[in-house]
Parts: sequence; structure tokens; C-alpha cells
Amino acid sequence: MVLPIHDINPLRRRPVVTWLLIAVNVAVFVLFEPIVTSVAGFTTATPQSVCEQQRFFDHWGAVPAEMLENRPSQEVPNGRSAGVDPQGRVLCELESPPSFTKSPVVSVLTSMFLHGSWLHLIGNMLFLGVFGNNVEDRMGRFLYLIFYLVCGYTAAYGFALFEGHSSTTLIGASGAVAGVLGAYLVVFPRARVIGLVTFLFFLPFWLPAWLVLGFWFLLQYIYFTGTGVAEGGSVAYGAHVVGFIFGALAVTPFVRELRAAGPARRDAPDHRWVRRTPWS
Repeated sequence: MVLPIHDINPLRRRPVVTWLLIAVNVAVFVLFEPIVTSVAGFTTATPQSVCEQQRFFDHWGAVPAEMLENRPSQEVPNGRSAGVDPQGRVLCELESPPSFTKSPVVSVLTSMFLHGSWLHLIGNMLFLGVFGNNVEDRMGRFLYLIFYLVCGYTAAYGFALFEGHSSTTLIGASGAVAGVLGAYLVVFPRARVIGLVTFLFFLPFWLPAWLVLGFWFLLQYIYFTGTGVAEGGSVAYGAHVVGFIFGALAVTPFVRELRAAGPARRDAPDHRWVRRTPWS
């Protein structure tokens, strides 16, 4: 795994929409979500807090079984704990019908701004911050926002086609961010990215975007198809794959126009030393 830190790709304007998306995601996580894990990753959950979080996600998250039929579930957690089973799993009380109203179509939108942990949030926002600014710069702010949301919807419904029977809640910006990554790979395949290589003790390397994003997509595809073993079985790798492919295909017919927009900034820092790397 390569964690991107920065890319050498000049901007013509401030990436206001990318910054706004990051700010909204962070604000929702901090201000509205029932958080049951600490920054360090150690669980601070109680059975009651787990059930409260599960009810929140069932209300605002996307559920594949609900999406395909466009009909919300009639039996949901009520936010109160019913104890813990012998395997240590938290049991939540259920209510039927739900005391809240829900639109499965709208829930796909709200689910894009929910995250299950600090690690989930930081990972998505890191990739969005590094790669989203240049995609926004070439598309323009309004079109970029529409593109981001459409990628999120496509990824969610694509995942639902594979897991239509699932009642597990789908949350996170991963599908939309994956679409942005696919677009970046098509438009800027040779852009230089500094990344921390995890299996080399997080040492930083300058790498081409096609290698960083291509390897990221390959991992998602391997985990999605089950040919590899991924940590965390609840990760929706199918949504990542669908979002990435859609984002790449959506911009392919317009790649000339997007590249022709050109980095118009004349005051970009001098990075000529980077061109002496083997990836030039």
C-alpha cells in the first residue's frame, strides 16, 4: 500500500469544492455521528453506544437491500442495547415500524458523508485532498461537484447490484473518491506523487500516478474478487472498483479537453530536480 502525501501538479485556482467536501465530511463526523472509537484506534465502545451508532447509520446510511427495491426496512435498531452474546457481539433492540422516515435514494447521498472511524475518515480525505484538487481544477467547480456525487451514486448502486441481499449499511466517501482517482489516472497518468510505502517502513518515494493509483485499484479488485485476503471484511471493495472504473470511463472521451486546460500558473515552485528521477 502506498499512502499519497503530495503530487507535483500545478493548479490554476483554489480547489474550493475539494476543501468544502473535506470540511463537511469532518464536520459531520465530529458534530453529528455517535463515535465509538478513539483516534488511536482503541475501542471506547459500550453496548449502548454501539447500538446508538447502528441506529444512526441505519437512518442515514445506504442499505443495498433497500436501494434496489427503493423501500426502507420496516425493522431497525431502536438505539438501545439488548446485551452481548457469548461471542462478544452486541445485540440491539429492534423496533417495527421505524420511528424515523427514510428515502433509500436520498440515503445514498447522506451515506457519502458518514464514516465509521477516524481511520476511515482520514484515509478517504487524504486521497481526496491529494488527487481531487487537480480534477476540480480541470473540470471546473460545479461540474466537479456533480461528477463527485454521480461517482458516489454509481459506486453505491453498483455495489448493491452485487450485494442486493445485504442489509449491512454502506457508508463512506470511498465510492465517490474512487471515481475521482479514476479520473486523475486517465488525465494525469505521469504526474509525480510522493507516497509513503507501508511495506518499506513508510519510507517516502517519488512515484508516477499510474503506479500509485494502478496499484491501489489492483488491490481493491483483488479483495473484491476474493483472490486476496483483506483486513476488515466490512469494507465495500466492490463500491471502490465500480466508482474507479466509472470515473475513468466518464472522463476518457474528454481527456484531450481536460489536458488542454493546462497548468496556467506561472508561479509554480521549481521542481526541476524531480525530473532527474528514473520515472521521468
